Amino acid sequence: MSFEPLAYRMRPTTIDEIVGQKKIIGPSTSLYKMIKNGHVPSMLLYGEPGIGKTSIANAIAGTTKLPYIALNATTAGKKDIEAVVEETRLTGQVLLFLDEIHRFNKAQQDYLLPHVERGDIILIGATTENPFHDVNPAIRSRCGQIKQLQRLTPMDLLELLQRALKDEKKGLGKLPIEISEHQLHKIASGANGDARKSLTLLESIVYSSKSGNGNYSVKDEVIDDLIENVGVYGDKKGSHFYNLLSSLQKSIRGSDVDAALYYLGHLLETGDLVALNRRLLVIAYEDIGLANPTVGNNVLAAVLSSERLGLPEARIPLSVAVVEMCLSSKSNSAYSALDKAIADIRSGRVGEIPKHLRDAHYAGAEALGHVGYKYPHDYPIGTFGGWVKQDYLPKELLGTQYYVPKEAGEEKRLAGIHKKLKEFKDK
Repeated sequence: MSFEPLAYRMRPTTIDEIVGQKKIIGPSTSLYKMIKNGHVPSMLLYGEPGIGKTSIANAIAGTTKLPYIALNATTAGKKDIEAVVEETRLTGQVLLFLDEIHRFNKAQQDYLLPHVERGDIILIGATTENPFHDVNPAIRSRCGQIKQLQRLTPMDLLELLQRALKDEKKGLGKLPIEISEHQLHKIASGANGDARKSLTLLESIVYSSKSGNGNYSVKDEVIDDLIENVGVYGDKKGSHFYNLLSSLQKSIRGSDVDAALYYLGHLLETGDLVALNRRLLVIAYEDIGLANPTVGNNVLAAVLSSERLGLPEARIPLSVAVVEMCLSSKSNSAYSALDKAIADIRSGRVGEIPKHLRDAHYAGAEALGHVGYKYPHDYPIGTFGGWVKQDYLPKELLGTQYYVPKEAGEEKRLAGIHKKLKEFKDK
């Protein structure tokens, strides 16, 4: 009986055994054809845990029969890379699989550069983080292929599970296992696109199901018990976590309540209330804005409540805030207008502050010409309060309009006031 985990034993040994990722390394892809013809380019494989990065590297090594060295950047150092370089002097060329390559610092990555460039080392770097954020640009430029892997489909995982049950050498084929097609589908769906999790689940479920007669009769309740929380993934400082935050905001902006609650739930399961609450406050002002100004106060109240309550009760006020934001009228006009003004300032489109707006609370201000300001409160205008025609922008920017109101929710009323004031000013 092997003590190696099933997920380890079932790793593919050639590229023809790879399950899923057909668009990356399927028989019709250029990468597959290159490898079959004996050419392996340096590459970066990017994606979540358990979706095939290590398996693809092992399969490429098995197909090409190149000298193969696997390192993990979390534990490997310069001496390990020097040993790989020494190996190239003996063999001419080495296929190096460097898992978690983003963990290497710039100096460590730079040490690899000349060897990758010459082709002594064929580098397959794997990362769970966005390589355009976390991998040295020089390394990226020397990797002809940057492939973003996707989660496996339930059908991909079902194929993998069935293969493991039939394989007598590496899998569970020698065991008398009683498991239904429906149960296999449940495991495949519950593994959330993660091949390693699906095989680990299967192995745990099988060994939890041994009966007195020596058979392994799988029960639904065992599957339900072991499958709980298997879909939770989201390193608080990783790309996937920020993808979840982005998806939450875009779902709220798109008024999709169900999608927003799904991403909210996933983020709550990661346990990072601080980042989640910060994003919810941003959304209230960035995407709801003037269309419903009360939402900002409501979301702040929900955020403060969540911090006071802590998890799991924090989910209750936050769910109210998310649903309200989804179904609220929306406007980004205020901050969009501000960004236009900031862009003008940064590009040098500025001018002298009009003298009548400058500080005049000191002796000598009049001598400098800081006079002529009209106090709007002295000019009542209906129920608005007070308004008087005078210039506020620098002379060079007169006539510039940054704010363009939206006819949405409460902002529709504000748009009417804005239009009326503009009419007064244009007279």
